[in-house]
Amino acid sequence: MAEPRLDLEGPVAPPRRNGELCFEAPWESRLFGVTLALCEAGRFEWEEFRRLLIEEIARDDDSGGFHYYRRWQAAFERLVAAKGLCASGELATRARSLAARPPGHDHGHEHDHAEKGHARGLHGQR
Repeated sequence: MAEPRLDLEGPVAPPRRNGELCFEAPWESRLFGVTLALCEAGRFEWEEFRRLLIEEIARDDDSGGFHYYRRWQAAFERLVAAKGLCASGELATRARSLAARPPGHDHGHEHDHAEKGHARGLHGQR
C-alpha cells in the first residue's frame, strides 16, 4: 500500500501558511488525520481518495464560498461509504453526536478538566 502523498500545489493541495499545513477548525485537522490513518492502515489507496477529492473540488458550486475541507469531507464520506467502512447514515449520526459535545471534550471520556488539574486536557501536562 502506497503512503499518502499530498499535492504541494494546485487545487487539490491542502491549504498552507508559510509552507505548513493549516486548519481553521479542529474538525479539519481531525478529518485530515483520520483520512491519512485509514490510508496508512491499508483501508484504501491514496489515489482513490485523491481522485474523489479532485471530483469534489470540481463540482463545488461556490455558492457559499469555497471551503477546501468541506470538499475533503465530501470525498472522505463517499470513499468510506463505497468501501463499506461506515454507512453514510452512521457517519452523519456520529458527526452530529461529536458536534454536540462541549468544546474541549472530544477525547473519549467525560469529566471536568479544571477539577482534575489538567485544564488543557493534556493529562499530567500543563
